[in-house]
Amino acid sequence: MSRWNNGRDEVEPVSPDITDETNALPARYFTDPDVHEMEKEAVFGRYWVYAGHANCIPNAGDYFTRTIGDREIIVVRTDDGDVQAYYNVCAHRGSAMVEKTPMTDPDNARRIQCPYHLWTYDLDGDLASTPKSFEDARLNPDLADEDVPELDAEENALMAVHTDRIGPFVFVNVDEEPMSLADQAGTMKSELESLPLEDYHLARRIVSEVECNWKVFAGNYSECDHCQANHQDWVRDLELLDSELEVDDYHWILHYQHAEDVDDEMRIHEEHEAKFYYFWPNFTVNMYGTADGYGTYIVDPIDEGRFQLVADYYFRDSDLTEDEEAFVRTSRQLQEEDFELVERQQRGLESGAIAQARLGPNEHTVHKLHRLAQEAYEA
Repeated sequence: MSRWNNGRDEVEPVSPDITDETNALPARYFTDPDVHEMEKEAVFGRYWVYAGHANCIPNAGDYFTRTIGDREIIVVRTDDGDVQAYYNVCAHRGSAMVEKTPMTDPDNARRIQCPYHLWTYDLDGDLASTPKSFEDARLNPDLADEDVPELDAEENALMAVHTDRIGPFVFVNVDEEPMSLADQAGTMKSELESLPLEDYHLARRIVSEVECNWKVFAGNYSECDHCQANHQDWVRDLELLDSELEVDDYHWILHYQHAEDVDDEMRIHEEHEAKFYYFWPNFTVNMYGTADGYGTYIVDPIDEGRFQLVADYYFRDSDLTEDEEAFVRTSRQLQEEDFELVERQQRGLESGAIAQARLGPNEHTVHKLHRLAQEAYEA
């Protein structure tokens, strides 16, 4: 049974057995500001997090910024063609160096320069130059020029962030010794890399601020028990009873069978289905199977009761066909229908009435989400 804040029911950790009563996270993990602060390190400071799409920075010096928790990161294409990430923090006195730069409007710099004291860095992060005032002691009567130490380029380099890719998807990890991206992604890495994802380019971005905890939306995305009642236009073309929810260590895949077959040229993937990947902690890849393209979501926490959904859409051309426009409209309609549901759930959680909810047998993907969150909190 669900557990109420009635002075009698006690909450317990999420059970590994989905048939147990305590198979969901206690409600406070969706409403407590302290949990939000803890997650900045326990979740977003530990796991691989999606930073952006490599196709948006094709040339050396192209860069965008990404904020993860309280960390501002620069993602840049280096001179040798790799994609690297650094903290947006100067090694001199800790100033932020570049302005926030979205992936939809990247900038280009031959070198990265801090505007405060003009410390300048190569694209590989090494210190390239400083003003003359850092090479002599002309204003310090107590220090001779020859006693000024030379600044080593590598020792005074930018602080790099672990960076890796799944196809064109760039991920970063700020942990000192993270697991490999391949280990976290599991079979999802090879599945996605078998697709021609690099052939598609960002054509649309829709950003929404939603009044609920990020895990509430993540749970909603991860199951379709609610679809028949709340996504009636979409499910009309699906065979939900023939669908499958597949769970791996750090990702799950939602397979939704089409009621009628779709032409091969309308799908980026081979399977005759809609296919949705959720990659812990907050990234999704969405393949509706009804247009030659795909979408991604970033589910970014703002605070304990709000998150930002960044929905990106990738097609071969920025001039969308009628089918591609319909793809975006369908996606947006599903988002807006889900926003109403998750904000309603958040209101209930914040009421203080429920202490620990209970999941159904086909919400095993949500159970996995809750288990991963609890494991992160306890690590």
